[in-house]
Amino acid sequence: MAQKDATPFTEAANKTLLNELNWEDTRDFEAAARGFIASLDEPVITSDDGRPAWNLAAYPFLAEETAPPSVNPSLWRISRLNALYHGLFQVSDGIYQIRGFDLSVMSIIETDTGYIVVDPLVTVPTAKAGMELVYRHLGRKPIVAVIYTHSHIDHWGGVKGVISEEDVRAGKIKVIAPEHFLEHAISENVIAGNVMSRRASYMYGNLVPKGVKGQIGAGLGQTTSSGTPSLIVPTDSITATGQTMTIDGLEIEFQMTPGAEAPAEFNFLFPKYRALCMAENCSHNMHNLYTLRGAQVRDPKIWAAYLDEAIDHFAGRYDVIFASHHWPTWGYDACVDYLKKQRDMYKYLHDETLRLANQGYTILEIPEIIELPAELFRAWYNRGYYGSVNHNVKAVYQRYLGFFDGNPANLHPLPPEAAGKLYVDLAGGADALLAKARRAYDEGNYRWVAQVVNHLVFADPDNQAARQLQAGALEQMGYQAESGPWRNFYLSGAKELRDGVLDLPAPKAVSPDTVRATPLDMFFDLLAVRLIGPRAAGKTIVLNAHFTDIAERYVLTIENGVLNYARGKHADHADASLTTTRATLDQIALGEATAAEKLAAGEATIEGDPAKFVEFLSMLDTFEFWFNIVTP
Repeated sequence: MAQKDATPFTEAANKTLLNELNWEDTRDFEAAARGFIASLDEPVITSDDGRPAWNLAAYPFLAEETAPPSVNPSLWRISRLNALYHGLFQVSDGIYQIRGFDLSVMSIIETDTGYIVVDPLVTVPTAKAGMELVYRHLGRKPIVAVIYTHSHIDHWGGVKGVISEEDVRAGKIKVIAPEHFLEHAISENVIAGNVMSRRASYMYGNLVPKGVKGQIGAGLGQTTSSGTPSLIVPTDSITATGQTMTIDGLEIEFQMTPGAEAPAEFNFLFPKYRALCMAENCSHNMHNLYTLRGAQVRDPKIWAAYLDEAIDHFAGRYDVIFASHHWPTWGYDACVDYLKKQRDMYKYLHDETLRLANQGYTILEIPEIIELPAELFRAWYNRGYYGSVNHNVKAVYQRYLGFFDGNPANLHPLPPEAAGKLYVDLAGGADALLAKARRAYDEGNYRWVAQVVNHLVFADPDNQAARQLQAGALEQMGYQAESGPWRNFYLSGAKELRDGVLDLPAPKAVSPDTVRATPLDMFFDLLAVRLIGPRAAGKTIVLNAHFTDIAERYVLTIENGVLNYARGKHADHADASLTTTRATLDQIALGEATAAEKLAAGEATIEGDPAKFVEFLSMLDTFEFWFNIVTP
């Protein structure tokens, strides 16, 4: 079934923002264009295998200044800023950026004899294309360092597109990151990597066609590139605020900000250039306190405190702020105002949520009450293009009070399928529920339609009338959403209801470099997650594992339905003992070879009872990527 047009209710909802926001303020368009040097002649960036990784010309419809009825005009605005201004830009003397080549921004800083690269995008092809553009217009000089501002993959995944691991190992290039970077970079992409990646396909609208009725952007950037991510382990860790490094004659001063936008992150100042990099702690939108792909809730209180610290710590020492998303802010007074209003936005959400929670309001009630003060609401860089007031308020509530709102009726509710059947029965059957829901749809009450018809979809997922009505409601909600991820979630849900879950090749939740960089402790944590508890219940298996190339020993114990491990141990009475290398383990984990093939080739050996090792492997689950989201 084809996508529908925006209804009059959606058009009216979108027009309200035309009166509420300051559309005469066009400074962001001037800032996004400022310092433009050049972009690529060819609009498509391809991977080594010839497949497109990024298309600079994927959004021609955004050339229109006026938003169509099917797009929130504020989201249209940020999408135009993200999509139309791409290429190499000069920020100030010695500082340049590649923007519009990926979800994130790559910055290039001149040193005495070379370049420092900050946050090399998401994947190898886009980072490589960006660096080639730099060489073409600024000159080919050696890269002396790469800085990862934080642990999210869009700030390190393209590193092998700009430098080689061999040069890092040879000591030619430093890779600098905040303390605990590697732990968090890997943990977020491994332990819950499959479900996060599946939900990310909704968040970025990967399966939704680009167009005025489809994917138009993600707020923080347009979308993610589809090339291969990479990872090079950092050589240097920053541990303290005020710590400095001098790289090829250029001094950098750091501010640690763990637990704000990312669990491992820092801001830093280039005193020579009077330029402050705010990593992703500031951007030209409201960020997520909770990301819809799923992650641990972030702390807005400490986030605001770090921004306050930055205002004080770097006071008077910069004339421009740049970050790893969006465009810079120039002028000291404008920069301070920007920092203050971003600070106060996060603090307002925190404080007001807890004030209302302490009055007894719940996780669903508080988001319907809270509105930002006008001075914060009307600042374009505080708009909910990526995060939103609604789901950020829920995140604050969740951080302090968890999923339970205190009402015992909500402590142990029925799961969706069981509840759905009872709701349908309560409504007088499927036909009666649909009739009432259609009436609500005709009245523009899409939130209620989505809520009530969802019960019928879960009670009877083959009911096509229910699926189509649910899809229509989600579609209109997507058309109204100011947040890029909200729009993409709604439209992805509508597409799945209409077309089903497509039989596509499953993307890899983690890259080969991530697997190889994963500490063995974390690798065995993942095996513990994969252990099928009911299958392991009542069994006891003890295995030794010896990795000769890294001189590591482990004892793995299955008991009481769980897998425990002990590093640096050897069990004398183990059921079986595996001897191999970490490199062999990586090949098996990446699907490049099977355990049986490695045993047959002599690259792994087992002493004791091989059947116990086989039994252990038989207890490990595999994760399907394309699981249903909007149906049972």
